[in-house]
Amino acid sequence: MDPLLSIANWFEGVLVGWGLAPWAVNLILSVVGIVLLCTVMLVIAIWCVWVERKVVARFQDRLGPNRIGPFGLIQPFADIIKLLIKEDIAPKGIDKVPYNIAPILALATVLTLWAIIPLSPSILGSDINVGVLFIVGIGAISTLGLIMAGWACNNKYALLGALREVATMISYEVPMVIALMIPVILASSMGINKIVESQSSYAYIFIVPLAALIFLVSSQAELGRAPFDLSEAESEIVAGFHIEYSGMKFGMFYAGELLHAFTVGAIFSSLFLGGWSGPFVDRVPVLGIFYLFIKSLFIYWVIMWIKYTLPRLRIDHMLSFNWKFLTPLSLALLMVVALLNKLLQNADTWVYVLGMLAGNILVGWVAILLSRRQVKTPRKEFAADRPVARPPESAPVTPIPDPGGD
Repeated sequence: MDPLLSIANWFEGVLVGWGLAPWAVNLILSVVGIVLLCTVMLVIAIWCVWVERKVVARFQDRLGPNRIGPFGLIQPFADIIKLLIKEDIAPKGIDKVPYNIAPILALATVLTLWAIIPLSPSILGSDINVGVLFIVGIGAISTLGLIMAGWACNNKYALLGALREVATMISYEVPMVIALMIPVILASSMGINKIVESQSSYAYIFIVPLAALIFLVSSQAELGRAPFDLSEAESEIVAGFHIEYSGMKFGMFYAGELLHAFTVGAIFSSLFLGGWSGPFVDRVPVLGIFYLFIKSLFIYWVIMWIKYTLPRLRIDHMLSFNWKFLTPLSLALLMVVALLNKLLQNADTWVYVLGMLAGNILVGWVAILLSRRQVKTPRKEFAADRPVARPPESAPVTPIPDPGGD
């Protein structure tokens, strides 16, 4: 029995009893569902603020928020009140339209992604058959919001941070999209719910772990989090593309970043961890929400672990890693997975799983060998061309005459 579905059916019956037309009933149900989902996601974003502060405090051997409320639980609400009452300051010379639209895009695009993420077998906003393409398209709109924010501020540091962020996002979208195609091949569908349903026997992370790793690294770069946080390199560009935003406009950028990290965890869980699938979901479908939340929270914790552990990369190293290693690796993996999926489609389940896993391990091993050889070769060439510094030859020592004349 699904209590949420029962409530929705009851509310639909009430609307029909009022004599409303079918299109009006569908419209009201859709609006109510959207408002409820957005409200829950914004509450989760507030909760993520507390979680992230507690996690980073543990990594840095601190306590984190512990004054306002038990365990500091009310601290995020105090920060929201502070942002709400802060004065909205806009610098001179800004382009007002993109300046004001950019924070809305930063948060709205993240909320829009939840329209296609299945929360349970019976709770899904829109079961479109091109859900993977929808994710890619919404990611492009979020990129537009960042460049609008940097351009409209009339600040060279904000523009530099926006250009860095956009360069990172566009670059790492290539291996991310290629990695997205691997679950599509395995499930023979672009619908997110179909991909989740196809993982009823085993999660895809056990047969294509390399694809999951590529998607996670690319998503980390898309989020602009360390070690890919060049848009907020404080030692170089102050605070990135949102340096000229204050009050709730800055709060919308911050909430969008936190909620985007949790949303990436939900997308990763749906593509590689089975999403809402778990024990007793067929009997109690509402358990799917719990399973999806736990899996998403675990990936969110991994993202925080990477952020607060690794140092920031240089822009040239970051882009070289993408174009010279991650993109060729994802292309090779895509071809190997497509070939093995065709060859093993009629094999037993255990043969299929072991064959896919062996293919991933082989591709990863070859990639590591080639990268190590590529790294060692320039070092040898540099050492061969480098002149060897030799100590100067010692001059002959001239004896000092004895002043005594003896």
